[in-house]
Amino acid sequence: MQSLYSNGFEKIYDAMYQTFINYTDEYLFYNTLLKKYNKNSVLEIGSGTGNLAKHFIDNNFNYQGLDYSQDMVNLSSSKLPNGHFKQGDMRYFKLNNTVESIIITGRSTSYLLSNLDVTNALQAIYLNLDDNGILCFDFIDANRFFKMIKGGKHIHHAASFNNNQYTRDSYLNTNTSNNFMFDWDSKYFQIKQNKKKLIAEDKSEVRAFIKNEWELLLNLNNFKVLECIDKPAYMFDCYAVVAQKIA
Repeated sequence: MQSLYSNGFEKIYDAMYQTFINYTDEYLFYNTLLKKYNKNSVLEIGSGTGNLAKHFIDNNFNYQGLDYSQDMVNLSSSKLPNGHFKQGDMRYFKLNNTVESIIITGRSTSYLLSNLDVTNALQAIYLNLDDNGILCFDFIDANRFFKMIKGGKHIHHAASFNNNQYTRDSYLNTNTSNNFMFDWDSKYFQIKQNKKKLIAEDKSEVRAFIKNEWELLLNLNNFKVLECIDKPAYMFDCYAVVAQKIA
């Protein structure tokens, strides 16, 4: 989905997702977990345009953000000049210093399409975490979500931000290419004077998981699952996993 979040669309994404997602609630969720395990330094993978980052920075976390899209990094850096953001691939990144905790937000695990992708990401995360460091991430639950989109499902989202009106029309359906995959085709529109103007299109293959997959993949890569939490999320049925690095 890199192409979708470039050439100016990152600003539209920024506007729309502030309507879709309550970032205050998202922050409170992660803050509660990190405080529970006494973690203050945090890397957010999938930091996007910095809407969640702002909460961490304002609350004096030692925060860093990582995103695959350089355009997203540029926008978040311009919005939060006191933040620390870098472009990188979650499968192959290297920080200057290890951190106490790493979070993967916004169901960004959905873009780890193969088990090799997952393994590479977990190995990179392992190397960038302190001993006994905490990993927390959310994932789309295939067991529930696939039942909802079986046979194909249209989903419409409307968003209003800074007096601009947007819609996203999505079509989702399962496929059998590999693992628990689904196709997500979206069209984005801006509405002016009751007329819809197409501003972007995206066709993506995305991955969902079941809990047992993550339990095994984490174990194989030297992480111990501490919690699995049913996590409310717009559009998807999700779980959040908290795992600890085994030194």
